[in-house]
Amino acid sequence: MQYISTRGGGEPKTYSEALLEGLAVDGGLLVPEQLPTVDAATLESWRGLDYAALATEVLGLFATDIPRDDLAALCAAAYSPSVFAAPVPLRPIGGGITLVGLSEGPTLAFKDMAMQFLGQALEYALERTGGVLNIVGATSGDTGSAAEHALRGKDRISVFMLSPQGRMSPFQRAQMYSLQDANVHNIAVDGVFDDCQNLVKDLAGDLDFKNAQHLGAVNSINLARITAQVVYYFWAWLRATDGLGSAEREGFEVSFAVPSGNFGNILSGFFARGMGLPIRRLVLAANENNVLDEFFRTGVYRPRSAAQTLATSSPSMDISKASNLERFIYDLVGRDPQRVAQAWDDLARTGAFDFTADLPRFADDFGIVSGTSTHADRLATIRAVHETSGTIIDPHTADGVKVAGSFLEDGVPMLVLETAKPEKFGETITEALGIELPLSDELKALLAAPQRVTEIANDEATLRTIIETSALH
Repeated sequence: MQYISTRGGGEPKTYSEALLEGLAVDGGLLVPEQLPTVDAATLESWRGLDYAALATEVLGLFATDIPRDDLAALCAAAYSPSVFAAPVPLRPIGGGITLVGLSEGPTLAFKDMAMQFLGQALEYALERTGGVLNIVGATSGDTGSAAEHALRGKDRISVFMLSPQGRMSPFQRAQMYSLQDANVHNIAVDGVFDDCQNLVKDLAGDLDFKNAQHLGAVNSINLARITAQVVYYFWAWLRATDGLGSAEREGFEVSFAVPSGNFGNILSGFFARGMGLPIRRLVLAANENNVLDEFFRTGVYRPRSAAQTLATSSPSMDISKASNLERFIYDLVGRDPQRVAQAWDDLARTGAFDFTADLPRFADDFGIVSGTSTHADRLATIRAVHETSGTIIDPHTADGVKVAGSFLEDGVPMLVLETAKPEKFGETITEALGIELPLSDELKALLAAPQRVTEIANDEATLRTIIETSALH
């Protein structure tokens, strides 16, 4: 399996090379030369596997350069009971909707599912090459803590994580800024997430600086994260169909609703569907920063400025430029790198690109539909789910549940990907339910711990100096 750029430049890469590279040398994103396919018999043969073993099978289709025994060991370490308290439970909440529990890891967010594997795989690849890697990433809340907790204390890796000042919940800040490991560097930028993401892309696009400082990426531009997330779509389909007879299972369709800001999580579902997993609909749920919803409803993609990006009660989705959309556009235009490059040229020149001619294909060919959820919707959804099922959901998951309700179909289970535990967003839960969630002693200690963070202006030169001073070589 080889990986190529959406913009056609550079040489094909192996999985391990793609893992270490992040952004492609021509500014594009790496994608498989062709998606692997999974037939019904193979899918059925995976039914009895635990999560780590399933991850070995699915990731083995992508990471063909990693010996199978080594890959199995990486997956066993990433998904051990000491890391994840439960193996992705499915929890019905009424109204034909089931939650896929992805927040059982160390930072109580779905990002742990891919990041724990990424941490193992990066260390493995660097030990084989004798190299080091300085991760430069941007987070709107959960990616940063998941990355730091997966990579803390690793000898060959340093992490420089950019976050927007004042735009994360107190819990999210505590999970990141309380880490005292020497290889973790938290940098709070005076701006919004898109400003942080732009700084990361600017550095990754400077190939001399990238190579000199051994820069890599762990946000969802890193293809390994996308492939690791594919696993839980297969797991959720298998668990959702466990109760069916063998004759009913083959080709049985389910839909997934996915809260989305950067288009990474739902892109993994798009890959799973392309591999042959019977997915009917991929329901994209946006918050008030609904650039992606506008694109999938109108065909016009028009990112907003930092000033137009709202601070909402689902802060991990406060994003106006979706990094992973380029991978979808690549398939939309028939995997033609020239048309991808043209779209991004149009975007740079006019602030938008237009695929209204392809609008019917979004749902008909690719299964993607979308909707928007507001703060009032989140509060009402949190209340309704609690009243009907006793379950308390976080505000991002509430966005998913709200939008999922518009796309329910008889006989098609609707699986909503849970994004985080509600404890991470206590203020919104209190506003919705009038209660304060009890915190464990461990979480209380986390919130009270001293924090270490460097605050900077939205300034590339300052960031370069910090990296040059502290990077591993």
